Amino acid sequence: MSKQKIRIAVRKFDAFESSIVKIWESFCQKTKCDFELEAVAFDLHPLYDNILKNDGLANGDWDISLINTDWIAEAFTSNAIEELTPFINKKAPDNFPEGWSESLLYKQQFEGGIYGLPFHDGPECLIYRKDLFESIEEGVAFYRDHGKPLEVPKTWDDLMEVAAFFNRPEDTLYGTTFAAYPDGHNTVFDFCLQLWTRGGDLFDDNKKIKINTQVAIEGMEFYRKALQNTNAIHPDSRDFDSVKSGMAFANGNLAMMVNWFGFASFSEFFPDSKVKGKVDVAHVPSGPNGEGVSLNAYWLYVIGKGSKNKQLAYDFIQFAVNAKNDKLLTLEGGIGCRKSTWHDREVNTVVPYYYKLEELHENTRSLPRKSNWSEIADVIDQLVLEVINSALDIKIILDQAQLKIDSIEN
Repeated sequence: MSKQKIRIAVRKFDAFESSIVKIWESFCQKTKCDFELEAVAFDLHPLYDNILKNDGLANGDWDISLINTDWIAEAFTSNAIEELTPFINKKAPDNFPEGWSESLLYKQQFEGGIYGLPFHDGPECLIYRKDLFESIEEGVAFYRDHGKPLEVPKTWDDLMEVAAFFNRPEDTLYGTTFAAYPDGHNTVFDFCLQLWTRGGDLFDDNKKIKINTQVAIEGMEFYRKALQNTNAIHPDSRDFDSVKSGMAFANGNLAMMVNWFGFASFSEFFPDSKVKGKVDVAHVPSGPNGEGVSLNAYWLYVIGKGSKNKQLAYDFIQFAVNAKNDKLLTLEGGIGCRKSTWHDREVNTVVPYYYKLEELHENTRSLPRKSNWSEIADVIDQLVLEVINSALDIKIILDQAQLKIDSIEN
C-alpha cells in the first residue's frame, strides 16, 4: 500500500529544494511521520499559476507552499490560505515572535491573524568585489583617471562611474548589471528602488498609487541611460533576472550589482564560485535627494485552505522554522530569517558580512499589500520595458501607465 503524501510547492532554487528535503527527513525521524514528501519546484510564474491563478492552494492540490510577500495579500483576500493563529496559540515556533525582526512578521498579518511564517529573506543591497576596491593598483589607477579615491559607490551616479572604470570586456569583467528581465518582479523592484532612493513614494496624499511624478521621471531617465551604457553594464542585462545576475557575479563577471543579499551569500556557498572570500555588501546607492533605502520582500511558508493535512502541515512548518533548520537553510545557500542565524558564529565565518542583515533591515521599504498588486506590477513592468527599449518621452510613458493603473484601481 502506497504512503500518503504531503505536497509542497517550492520556488525552484537548489538551496530551497535541498533544505526542504533535509528538513522533512529530520521531521519524520523525530515525529515518526509516515507520510511521503512530494515537493515540486517551479519557476516564479508557474509557481504563481499553480498556487493562486489555478486555485491550487484553495482546492487542496497543495498542502504547503512557499509564497513571496508580493502575493500574500492576494492569497488572503482570495481565501486561498489557512490562518495559522490557532495553531500558533497551541504550539508556537521556538522563541516566537521575538526570534525574528518585525520587518519579517508584518506582511503576513491580516485582520489580527497570522497567515504565514518566514522561510527565506535577504533585502536588496549593493554587492561588490571587495578585492577590487581594496586593490592598491586599482585605487591608484582610479585616482589617476578621476582625481578622487576609489570608494564603494554611495550614489547611482557614482555606481555608473565606478562601473565604467571596472568594465573590461576583454577580461569578461563588467562593471555592473540591472536585472531587466520582464517577469513582473525584477523591473518592478528596480522602478521602486529608483523612486524610493530619490525620496519619492508610490502613493499620493490620497493613498492612491501615483507613478507619473517628477521623481519617477528622474529615476527612469537614469535607468534608461544606465541600460544603454554598454561601457559599464553586462551585455546580457536585459535577459538577466536576479538569479542569472547572481550567477554572473559568482562567476567573476561583475564588479558589483544591486541584488538580493542572498546572492552575496550564494557567492560564498556556490562550489564553483570564483569570488568566494572576495565579497562584501553595502546599502543600495541613492539619488541626489534620497537615501539608500533597501527593498524588503521575503518568502513564507503557507498552508493551503483546501489541504486535508493541515495539522501535519503546521507541525512541519513549526519544526522547519526552528533555529537549527533556519541555520541549515542558510548553510545550504538560502537566507535564514532568525536573528540567531544572522549572528551565528559559524555562518559569519563562511559569510563574514552575514551580521549586516540586521542593519540592512533597519532601513527597508516594501511593496504595497494590495490584492490587485500583480495587475499593477504588470503595468509597471511594461512601462520599464518601454523606457529601456524605446526612445519615447518618459513622461508620456508614465502618463499612459498611470491611466492603466487608475483603471485597475477604480
